[in-house]
Amino acid sequence: QVQLVESGGGLVQAGGSLRLSCTASGSILSINAMGWYRQAPGKQRELVASITRGGSTNYASSVKGRFTISIDNAKKTVYLQMSSLGPEDTAVYYCNANVQRATGSYDYRGRGTQVTVSS
Repeated sequence: QVQLVESGGGLVQAGGSLRLSCTASGSILSINAMGWYRQAPGKQRELVASITRGGSTNYASSVKGRFTISIDNAKKTVYLQMSSLGPEDTAVYYCNANVQRATGSYDYRGRGTQVTVSS
Protein backbone atom coordinates (compact mmCIF):
# COMPACT_ATOMS: atom_id res chain seq x y z
CA GLN A 1 0.00 0.00 0.00
CA VAL A 2 1.21 3.51 -0.85
CA GLN A 3 0.02 6.71 0.76
CA LEU A 4 0.60 10.35 -0.14
CA VAL A 5 0.10 12.90 2.61
CA GLU A 6 -0.03 16.59 1.76
CA SER A 7 0.45 19.50 4.12
CA GLY A 8 0.97 23.24 4.05
CA GLY A 9 -2.27 24.53 2.62
CA GLY A 10 -4.24 27.35 4.18
CA LEU A 11 -5.50 30.89 3.83
CA VAL A 12 -3.16 33.61 2.63
CA GLN A 13 -3.56 37.15 1.37
CA ALA A 14 -2.90 38.04 -2.23
CA GLY A 15 0.80 38.57 -2.78
CA GLY A 16 1.71 36.12 -0.06
CA SER A 17 3.49 32.78 -0.09
CA LEU A 18 2.85 29.20 0.95
CA ARG A 19 4.86 26.00 0.80
CA LEU A 20 3.15 22.70 0.19
CA SER A 21 4.73 19.37 1.08
CA CYS A 22 3.80 15.84 0.11
CA THR A 23 5.41 12.68 1.46
CA ALA A 24 4.99 9.23 0.00
CA SER A 25 5.10 6.19 2.24
CA GLY A 26 4.57 2.46 1.91
CA SER A 27 6.20 -0.31 -0.09
CA ILE A 28 8.08 1.89 -2.54
CA LEU A 29 11.37 1.00 -4.17
CA SER A 30 11.89 4.51 -5.53
CA ILE A 31 10.12 7.61 -6.75
CA ASN A 32 10.04 8.09 -10.51
CA ALA A 33 8.31 11.47 -10.51
CA MET A 34 6.07 13.62 -8.36
CA GLY A 35 3.87 16.59 -9.05
CA TRP A 36 1.06 18.86 -8.05
CA TYR A 37 -2.34 19.29 -9.65
CA ARG A 38 -5.06 21.70 -8.62
CA GLN A 39 -8.78 21.96 -9.07
CA ALA A 40 -10.76 25.13 -8.52
CA PRO A 41 -14.54 25.08 -8.07
CA GLY A 42 -16.27 24.59 -11.39
CA LYS A 43 -13.01 24.02 -13.24
CA GLN A 44 -11.13 21.03 -14.52
CA ARG A 45 -8.16 19.66 -12.69
CA GLU A 46 -4.91 21.05 -14.11
CA LEU A 47 -1.24 20.23 -13.77
CA VAL A 48 0.61 22.86 -11.77
CA ALA A 49 4.13 21.45 -11.75
CA SER A 50 5.96 18.17 -11.91
CA ILE A 51 9.48 16.94 -11.23
CA THR A 52 11.34 13.74 -12.04
CA ARG A 53 13.66 11.83 -9.76
CA GLY A 54 16.53 13.40 -11.65
CA GLY A 55 15.24 16.92 -11.10
CA SER A 56 13.70 17.76 -14.48
CA THR A 57 10.78 20.12 -13.97
CA ASN A 58 7.67 21.16 -15.83
CA TYR A 59 5.39 24.09 -14.96
CA ALA A 60 2.02 25.35 -16.08
CA SER A 61 2.46 28.67 -17.85
CA SER A 62 0.21 30.34 -15.27
CA VAL A 63 2.66 29.61 -12.42
CA LYS A 64 6.05 29.93 -14.12
CA GLY A 65 8.25 32.36 -12.27
CA ARG A 66 6.03 32.25 -9.18
CA PHE A 67 6.08 28.59 -8.12
CA THR A 68 9.06 26.31 -7.57
CA ILE A 69 8.87 22.55 -7.28
CA SER A 70 11.61 20.50 -5.64
CA ILE A 71 12.09 16.93 -4.52
CA ASP A 72 13.95 15.12 -1.78
CA ASN A 73 14.32 11.58 -3.08
CA ALA A 74 15.66 10.21 0.20
CA LYS A 75 12.62 11.53 2.07
CA LYS A 76 10.23 10.69 -0.79
CA THR A 77 8.93 14.22 -0.43
CA VAL A 78 8.01 16.86 -2.97
CA TYR A 79 7.67 20.54 -2.18
CA LEU A 80 5.85 23.34 -3.95
CA GLN A 81 6.97 26.83 -3.00
CA MET A 82 4.29 29.28 -4.08
CA SER A 83 4.92 33.01 -4.18
CA SER A 84 3.04 36.07 -5.44
CA LEU A 85 -0.20 34.22 -4.89
CA GLY A 86 -3.40 35.60 -6.34
CA PRO A 87 -7.09 34.72 -5.98
CA GLU A 88 -6.79 32.72 -9.21
CA ASP A 89 -4.54 30.27 -7.35
CA THR A 90 -7.35 29.33 -4.98
CA ALA A 91 -7.99 25.61 -5.39
CA VAL A 92 -7.57 22.20 -3.84
CA TYR A 93 -4.01 21.10 -4.53
CA TYR A 94 -3.39 17.39 -5.05
CA CYS A 95 -0.06 15.61 -4.90
CA ASN A 96 0.63 12.95 -7.48
CA ALA A 97 3.43 10.40 -7.54
CA ASN A 98 4.64 7.78 -9.97
CA VAL A 99 6.44 5.21 -7.86
CA GLN A 100 8.41 2.08 -8.56
CA ARG A 101 7.23 -1.00 -6.72
CA ALA A 102 8.32 -4.61 -7.00
CA THR A 103 5.56 -5.31 -9.51
CA GLY A 104 6.00 -2.21 -11.69
CA SER A 105 5.38 1.53 -11.70
CA TYR A 106 2.12 2.99 -10.45
CA ASP A 107 0.44 6.37 -10.04
CA TYR A 108 -1.00 7.56 -6.75
CA ARG A 109 -2.74 10.72 -5.66
CA GLY A 110 -3.17 12.35 -2.27
CA ARG A 111 -6.41 13.59 -0.75
CA GLY A 112 -5.63 17.22 -1.42
CA THR A 113 -5.00 20.35 0.58
CA GLN A 114 -7.00 23.56 0.27
CA VAL A 115 -5.26 26.77 -0.72
CA THR A 116 -7.33 29.93 -0.44
CA VAL A 117 -5.99 33.31 -1.51
CA SER A 118 -7.96 36.35 -0.40
CA SER A 119 -7.91 39.57 -2.39
